[in-house]
Amino acid sequence: MEHETEFTLLIVDDEKQNRLLLTELFQSEYKIIQAKNGQQALERARSHLPDLILLDVLMPEMDGMAVIRELKRDDDTRHIPVIFITALDTTADEEWGLNLGAVDYIVKPFHPSIARVRVRNHLHLVHQRRLLEQIAALDGLTGIPNRRRFDEALKQEWSRCQRNDQPLSLIIGDVDFFKTYNDTLGHAAGDRVLQEVASELRQCARRPGDLAARYGGEEFVLLLPGTSQEEGKLVAEKFRQRMLARNLPHPASPGLQRRVLRHPQSGRHHHHPQKQRSHPRLLSAGRRRLVPGEIPGAQPDLLA
Repeated sequence: MEHETEFTLLIVDDEKQNRLLLTELFQSEYKIIQAKNGQQALERARSHLPDLILLDVLMPEMDGMAVIRELKRDDDTRHIPVIFITALDTTADEEWGLNLGAVDYIVKPFHPSIARVRVRNHLHLVHQRRLLEQIAALDGLTGIPNRRRFDEALKQEWSRCQRNDQPLSLIIGDVDFFKTYNDTLGHAAGDRVLQEVASELRQCARRPGDLAARYGGEEFVLLLPGTSQEEGKLVAEKFRQRMLARNLPHPASPGLQRRVLRHPQSGRHHHHPQKQRSHPRLLSAGRRRLVPGEIPGAQPDLLA
């Protein structure tokens, strides 16, 4: 399991003494954030995205049951596991809390060592879930994110750019004449080309939020949130130059220069989410830009 201090716990209780008690119990193992009421708990859950929430039930104004309902309604926080720590000790109370989505229910007063083990076990499950999600989000051949991860990131980054009034750019790359390449040199050679493209595209995704992904087959995408149209052009040109430097041979290319990349066109597309409220067909718009040249010998083998 990852180092325990890398995990963050959000402790929510209206009683200061209870918050201090739980903080003292877990602070040597985890990073601790505190909240003294339901509204503060929601704010800190959304801003910090803790790995686990220890939530009291009986609080004024907004109780723990109302807090977990709000957490589960929010796409950003619904995945965060919640453990109720409360003085409500009836079977009906426990059943109610678990039905609302809590992963565990600890009754006060509790034994510190038992509470520590329960928290550790749930964080272990968090760690395992993340490993599985990471595996499921990667393309097995190239090692970069797959279409599923790209679709999730596009949705998330579109919403974020819309909230922050920022632009968003997308670059699409397609290896042309790829079937011919496979038929001539074999699928193992084709796989190596895809890995080369993925490697160079990954080098162009340098900022937090940038995402290089294999969308399917020989098609690749580069998501650039907070990137203007002109900045997107610069990134696309950087990728083009990196691929040219690879000088990958394509002996069966119908063009005059027999290389995997000769004269790439641009499949860039740019949107300003704040000005377009609904989610656009951004990928379709970018694909329409992938038009090969019409002059024999100038058709691109890779569109980027």
